[in-house]
Amino acid sequence: MKTEDRRLKTEDRRHGDTENGKRKTDSRSPFCVLCFLCLCSLFSVFSIRAAEPVPTELQGVGVTPKLGEMLPLDLTFQNEHGETVALGSFFKEKKPVILALVYYECPNLCTFLLNGAIEGLQKVPMSIGQEFDFVAVSINPQETPALALQKKEAYLKEYGRPQASQGWHFLVGQEENIQKLAASVGFQYRYDEQEKQYAHAAALFIATPEGKVARVLQGIQFNPRDLRLALVESSEGKIGTFTDQVLLFCFRYDPKASKYGLFASNLMKGAGAATLLGLGYLFIRLRRKQHNA
Repeated sequence: MKTEDRRLKTEDRRHGDTENGKRKTDSRSPFCVLCFLCLCSLFSVFSIRAAEPVPTELQGVGVTPKLGEMLPLDLTFQNEHGETVALGSFFKEKKPVILALVYYECPNLCTFLLNGAIEGLQKVPMSIGQEFDFVAVSINPQETPALALQKKEAYLKEYGRPQASQGWHFLVGQEENIQKLAASVGFQYRYDEQEKQYAHAAALFIATPEGKVARVLQGIQFNPRDLRLALVESSEGKIGTFTDQVLLFCFRYDPKASKYGLFASNLMKGAGAATLLGLGYLFIRLRRKQHNA
């Protein structure tokens, strides 16, 4: 009889545990369902946003880097003094050239771009007018050499290096030539009739001394290291120090990100070589100690 009672109590206890488990599961079920619905809602929102068309004012705007593309050096523009100059005239001294497509009365992005370029270049040991040149070209065919001169004087003062005067050029030109230059580097822009402004991206194009597009750095803030390495690579070994060569060993240009990133493979090779040298040094030391003993 006692055995039977114990069996019944055990079954009751198990039954109770099962009921408790069901209650716990039931109490969690609404929460799980709510979480699932929230995730579904978020997924739907992101899917809808991804499917949204590009705003009209941004259609046809952006940068499609054309690395290795030759600049149309025969195109002519007017410099800040009103003189007609060929684009190729800025490549005669066999220096790399930074090219910026902007417009001088731009209320926002162009100012940020040029300010960001100056801020980054001030921390680079190479200087405009010495190791490389800087050419800014207005995408607005209505802008004048007088306005270009005004901008040049303001930015030269901000840059703070007198020698830059001979190497920093602010150009204006005809719409046909501007469009040809922009197309050669993959710079897409358009005029917004409603806003009375140009919609465009922000990028610096670094060209080799021969006039080929070597590097493209996008954005309005530029890492001094990226600027320095881009100039060294674009110079085809004509400028830069041993330190720059070491940095180029560790960092590699990423065309998709338009910047330089740590190159893990080279870093591992360097670390492996250092390890082997260290082991070799220790081996020699141990051999010497054994010999002296």
